[in-house]
Amino acid sequence: MAFVVRVMATGVFDLLHPGHVYFLREARALGDELWVVVARDSTARKFKHEPIMSEAARFQMVEALKPVDRAVLGHEGNIYDILDEIRPDIIAIGYDQVHSEERILAECRKRGLATKVLRLPKFEGDLVGTRKIVRKVAEWLALQERLDKVERGTARRAADSPTRRRKRNA
Repeated sequence: MAFVVRVMATGVFDLLHPGHVYFLREARALGDELWVVVARDSTARKFKHEPIMSEAARFQMVEALKPVDRAVLGHEGNIYDILDEIRPDIIAIGYDQVHSEERILAECRKRGLATKVLRLPKFEGDLVGTRKIVRKVAEWLALQERLDKVERGTARRAADSPTRRRKRNA
């Protein structure tokens, strides 16, 4: 029987972007199977932000990604309890994840796991974070509102022009 190297990656995966795809591809390259733990809504609120997409939607999106062999929803409460179920050989963490490698290693040792923890490098690119995407969308919406006001003002001025008034009164 061949030994299978199981890699585990975790995240919120709210508004999927190229940084997520990079992270999962890099994690998948570390072993034979990639198990991805999608954070519960309550965990996302605790460690990052109020999720835009529900945990069910985020799970469905991650599960469909090519590098992912298996996706699971994380545990509520103690986020480390999932280690007992997955029993990973390697845990890949993103460059910006708040998790401490030492804390993860200690939790693995407590469970009798000889897991390695690897922090992956940063992906350089545009719109590689949920907050960046949200900011860009907010800027776009603000621009659209300004354009609408200008266009409404132009239309109003055209409707009130002397030429339009003469035609209406004729």
